Amino acid sequence: MASEIALPQGSASGLALAPDAGAPAWRRPWALAGWAALALVAFWVGTGSTPTAFVHLWKWLPTLLRGLLANVEISVLAMALGTLAGLVVGALSLSPLRVLRVATRWYVQVFRNAPVLVLIYFTTYVFPFELHLVSWTFPFPDWIKVVLGLALPASANVAEIFRGAIQSIPSAQWEAAQSLAFRRGEIFRLIVLPQCLRRMLPPWMNLYASITMSTALASLVGVHDVVDTAQIASNTVARTDFTILVYFTLLGLFFAYCYPIARATRALERRHDRH
Repeated sequence: MASEIALPQGSASGLALAPDAGAPAWRRPWALAGWAALALVAFWVGTGSTPTAFVHLWKWLPTLLRGLLANVEISVLAMALGTLAGLVVGALSLSPLRVLRVATRWYVQVFRNAPVLVLIYFTTYVFPFELHLVSWTFPFPDWIKVVLGLALPASANVAEIFRGAIQSIPSAQWEAAQSLAFRRGEIFRLIVLPQCLRRMLPPWMNLYASITMSTALASLVGVHDVVDTAQIASNTVARTDFTILVYFTLLGLFFAYCYPIARATRALERRHDRH
């Protein structure tokens, strides 16, 4: 009988709710922490008792945000290049030619297992500081070299993500499409690729968050990013309490940028599991 069917605990549709899903937005932990911070700032402003370290931080905050923008730009460019190269390498790894499969396998293994800092130093010192074409000279700035250094491991990981997504498609779909007189390119473009993109998106987003955090290494090769800005601010103010505060702020900025990506990734994974 329909009335005798027991639904799993959770929502009416049988999906478990997150612990704070039913709570009002203003009562959730992050909202409460935000309200507490605003109350503390209002108290300091109202009483004129703002600590000196926070006064300096307020002056340096716009500069820190501009530095973070440089990190974001590097990560976006690195992921764009890495994704394009990774899709090509991933497609070649499924080639019927053994030579191509072996070459792509070595490419993936080398750049997936190489330390990111070593790759950044490698691209920084292997590539020239200037490019000479006929009678013209073009600068080759360090931030572009960092983009290339981060794009190498990104491409290797994207290639593995793409290869895994392709191989996760049941072979019955290929056979059914072939029986309907679809050509191999049409099967790949119309049937396989849309499913692969949906399966690739969560790990791709995780990879982007990881690449974004790795951009903090760019300051080691002379790139003016948020870490370099924090070092300049610390040396300029020359206060221990401000140095501690500015690096806590640095952690907060990276967390505020990467945490929503992680939440969106988990939401996509849950949606994919339901489908």
